[in-house]
Amino acid sequence: MRNLLPANVRLSPRFGAAPKRITKVTLAAAVVAVLCGAGYVRAQDAPKHSGPGREQPRMSIKIKLTSVFVDDQDKALKFYTEVLGFVKKRDIPVGRAKWLTVVSPEEPDGTELLLEPSDNPAARTFKKAVFDQGIPFTAFAVDDVQKAYERMKKLGVVFSVAPTNTGQAKIAVFDDTCGNLIQLFQVVQK
Repeated sequence: MRNLLPANVRLSPRFGAAPKRITKVTLAAAVVAVLCGAGYVRAQDAPKHSGPGREQPRMSIKIKLTSVFVDDQDKALKFYTEVLGFVKKRDIPVGRAKWLTVVSPEEPDGTELLLEPSDNPAARTFKKAVFDQGIPFTAFAVDDVQKAYERMKKLGVVFSVAPTNTGQAKIAVFDDTCGNLIQLFQVVQK
């Protein structure tokens, strides 16, 4: 993880670097710093070969699907569409569950978020541990964290971190009612 973080981001010894204590906000700030491109190697700057003098063509690789574990797919779909504003993309029965994805209304052909059942014991254990430590499972970009926070608070959403300016970004963290903490972030223009 240390190699992915910008040079100015320090983590606790448990994670491989400096300060004695890492908080939810400093961890979130480190994640946002990475997302904002603060001082890490960009893919286009990475070496193009796998050995001395052997050029390898770059493969085309994109993130088109990611997932979040949810306790109840129907409840999650309602929250992610009615509260967060995503739109349902796919709803395909797969045994007891479904292949259920949502997308941003601004990018209907963009990255899909799979609302994945957390009925696997390993998934439940992982999800609970991450939640209990106050770590957001994933992050969503918004244009204005403060406005999103105010709108969502009116809808009854519970926030564990109110809008906080971390320098390069403004963040907030909320409970998605499906067993996850989710971070909202807004890149702050300097």
